[in-house]
Amino acid sequence: MTSRETVQVNHPRQTIVPVSELQKPRRKVQKASEPSVQPYRRWVQWGFFLLVIWIGIEFFIFVTQLQQGKTPAVDRPPGVEAFLPLSALISLKYWILTGVLNKIHPASVVLLLFILGISLVLKRSFCSWICPIGFVSEWLFNLHKKLFDRPRFLPRWLDYPLRSLKYLLLLFFLKGILVDMNLAALKAFIYSPYNRVADIKMLLFFTNMSETTFWTLVILVLLSILTPHFWCRFLCPYGALLGVISWLSPFKIHRNTATCVDCGKCSRVCPANIQVQRHRVVLSDECHTCLQCVDACPVKDALSVSVTTKKFHLNKKLYPVIIIITFLLFTGVARITGYWQNAISLEEYQYHIQHLHEPEYGH
Repeated sequence: MTSRETVQVNHPRQTIVPVSELQKPRRKVQKASEPSVQPYRRWVQWGFFLLVIWIGIEFFIFVTQLQQGKTPAVDRPPGVEAFLPLSALISLKYWILTGVLNKIHPASVVLLLFILGISLVLKRSFCSWICPIGFVSEWLFNLHKKLFDRPRFLPRWLDYPLRSLKYLLLLFFLKGILVDMNLAALKAFIYSPYNRVADIKMLLFFTNMSETTFWTLVILVLLSILTPHFWCRFLCPYGALLGVISWLSPFKIHRNTATCVDCGKCSRVCPANIQVQRHRVVLSDECHTCLQCVDACPVKDALSVSVTTKKFHLNKKLYPVIIIITFLLFTGVARITGYWQNAISLEEYQYHIQHLHEPEYGH
């Protein structure tokens, strides 16, 4: 009797069952019992989001009172330098070449190293656990799911070319900084009037928003509602850099084919549209390690964050702990060593704020 032949099984409703199915050993499946880590991820996201809002309010008060000729009632928050990644990269290169970490925007370098470090260990976890833009992108994705019966991702023939755009932007910036700028150019930029007030220029870019900037943001929001994570997936050069770094991470999502029941729940919940159930190891640069796939898996240890399927498993509950402790460690060491606050005095800020429209301060 061949495997294609069938036998009849006595049953009130006579059923024809393939012999191959009768001979197939049944897996002993241990159901997953660990609680979801998503509530903890939400708390971490909200914590960093509110921190960014608080920093923004403080910095707005600081700059506004400077413009009014008053002594600011609040200190300038160093955390605003997280939004100066290009200045941070230039300062990092200068530090590597000279051994000198300048104090124009030292917190920007500290925060860049924190983000790169956490990505080296936990892949692109910054995007799904910390980044405020990533957090807003998730809100828009939730709105997308309410508007449509299911997530509407772009077809592959369009998705892949568009995803390359963020890498082209990344190459443009990396070439300009790492290749084209020599030591003299690095030093000239770091100590230039423009870089000294780059944080203020950034704030004024949004508070004095041009019509072009406004409509560009509106279009990006609309595109993010129609196409999940449009900015993060197709245009963010920071995300592209972290995607490259994430390939070096020893910890990846592994699927144990011996226990996987091929239910497909992992793929259905993935916000990056990764077909998790088709891979033994998730190597995609789009994986943000949000761990929604691990939480959705109904079988214990069928999906895990590990070095291999059998060794060095990283408990998902450690994710928020590692992220928060690493953040506090980097910022704490920076405070202790004097590389958190910048060296620009209040008097110098008052001078710069009065000359922002001069050519040496840029546009």
